[in-house]
Amino acid sequence: MKHQKSFFLIIILLFAGFTYAQEDEDYLEFNDRKNVVHGVYLGLNTHLGEIDGEPTYQGGLKIAYVANQQFEVGFSGTFFYSQQDLFNSDLARDEDLIGAYGGLHLEPIFFSKSLVNLSFPLLIGAGAVGYVGDNFDDEDYELTEDDVDAIFVLEPGVSVLFNVSRYLQLEAGVKYRFSNKIELDFSPVSRINGFSAGIGVKIGVFNMGRNRYKKKI
Repeated sequence: MKHQKSFFLIIILLFAGFTYAQEDEDYLEFNDRKNVVHGVYLGLNTHLGEIDGEPTYQGGLKIAYVANQQFEVGFSGTFFYSQQDLFNSDLARDEDLIGAYGGLHLEPIFFSKSLVNLSFPLLIGAGAVGYVGDNFDDEDYELTEDDVDAIFVLEPGVSVLFNVSRYLQLEAGVKYRFSNKIELDFSPVSRINGFSAGIGVKIGVFNMGRNRYKKKI
């Protein structure tokens, strides 16, 4: 009787070991809930705003790294055109304001696990601004130091993000541009401060937080 019990115990242990080996061979168990989720994207956006009460059009480009779907850091650049229609008596022409600036992009993200997120982007950068007329493409026209001035920009905003997929995100938001004082000849504009609102698209790999605890090999 004692030998029979020992024999059955050995059989049970061997069967359990074989079953465990089969499961260990076919599956890999892990838990990545506490891992940092990484992402990177290229973003394009367009905004409509104002400078000194006149309509202003903007186009932007962003390249950023996303940490754990909660914070972005990268580079952002903006080109703008403001329809000022300022008459330059020396050159007998109407002129509009154009410029570009770029720099550090920072963006904390809230409710990142939801379909719709809320974020607060901030751009800290520098660039240049100047006036351009109808004869800007004229071969005889030459830019001088009086036509262009340097600008330093701080641009905070608030955006709503729509997670379409792991690779595509849409955004809509408003922002306000603060700048230093500029000095351009015959210009009534002393700063390029102003609100703008617009939409954009982000294309990249965001990793929308998919967690798997058991994956078949």
